[in-house]
Amino acid sequence: MKAEDEVVDLCRELLRFDTSNPTSNEQAAADWVAEKLREVGLQPELLAAEPGRTNVVARLPGADRERPGLVAHSHLDVVPAVATDWRQPPFAGVIADGELWGRGALDMKSSGAMYLAAVRAYARSGRRPARDVVIAFTADEEAGSRLGMAWLVKDQPRLFQNCSEAVSEIGGFSVSLAGDQRLYPIQTAEKGGLQLVLRASGRAGHASILNADNPIPRLCAAVARLTETVQPLLYIEASRSFLKGVAELLGEPFDEARPELLTRHLESLGPMVESSLRNTIQATIFNAGYKNNVVPGEAAVRLDCRVVPGHRAGVVEEIDRIAGPGITVEVEMAGDGVEVPYQGRTFEAMQEALRSEDPGAVILPYCMSGGTDGRFLAQIGIHSFGFSPLRLPEGFDFTGLIHSADERVPVEGLRFGARVVDRFLAVA
Repeated sequence: MKAEDEVVDLCRELLRFDTSNPTSNEQAAADWVAEKLREVGLQPELLAAEPGRTNVVARLPGADRERPGLVAHSHLDVVPAVATDWRQPPFAGVIADGELWGRGALDMKSSGAMYLAAVRAYARSGRRPARDVVIAFTADEEAGSRLGMAWLVKDQPRLFQNCSEAVSEIGGFSVSLAGDQRLYPIQTAEKGGLQLVLRASGRAGHASILNADNPIPRLCAAVARLTETVQPLLYIEASRSFLKGVAELLGEPFDEARPELLTRHLESLGPMVESSLRNTIQATIFNAGYKNNVVPGEAAVRLDCRVVPGHRAGVVEEIDRIAGPGITVEVEMAGDGVEVPYQGRTFEAMQEALRSEDPGAVILPYCMSGGTDGRFLAQIGIHSFGFSPLRLPEGFDFTGLIHSADERVPVEGLRFGARVVDRFLAVA
């Protein structure tokens, strides 16, 4: 059986496990993945930092065991889904109109299914990939990876011994351009993250009494100043190479001061690329008060900040300055962005694999506006790429469906991806 023959069924089964983080866990899905690996003769390890938060790791021997290995990692957890917001049940694995629906269909159980199908095909047939492949299914990525890849890298680094590169999510999907051209961006950089809490204190009291020391309007004004401040454009090598390549494809000039002249042609990838060019600040959760007729003594807001690789220095201090007096800034989590070189055998293997299925494919490096588990592998010297290949129909809202209601993946895109991954492992 070829990888493309079972990838859809594997993905459907994965989608039927509710691995919502934090309301569920990964145990049942991890057990299922481990059994699928055992079926073809591999010996997976199941490792959990806490009960139920289970990671699965196995190694498939390659043809050249002297070469450093390749890590193919996917996270099993997903963000929660509100079923009433969906046109199809989010955990049923429904196929409708040629698309497979479910929470995690794009982020990132489709990728996990592609690599699982390819590894099973290799092991079943006795073929060897070009080098050792460590396949990992991790927990807790959607909540910072404390119980997943971060823990594995810190407590179980032996699992990745003698590995030099890794592949994972949000790269290798197609974007349709004019003239029947398809662009496949491969992620070679990702932004870092800052999770902050802003607090304002004031004087609690009865809401019927005038109160100039209400912390809520002070905090709201600070958030407004932060989100309305236009951050400067910051170009790293991946971003500049990507936009130069797009300009060449479109036959248009590349004006670093106006990237939107190019990103407007990139379907749903455009907002992601624009977001990767600046440090971003988003307010996500606001907490204040406990009763409608009481002015609270404190208000707090959580900020999700994404930082261009190499540009984290001074960001917290700048946020503190803009927030203004009477606002405290607390750092809950801080992580640097990552950029890896894209010249070399692994990137060339991705190009070859994509063009084996889509000869006209245009392949460019890019910087992802979010983060992946690759940042933890970087701590032990492993270079990570986003490579979860999907050929998508024109107009498919890839980035817009991630973490959204009605998340889904085209069935033929999945089969395409399985064939590309199979070829990639043969030459990487």
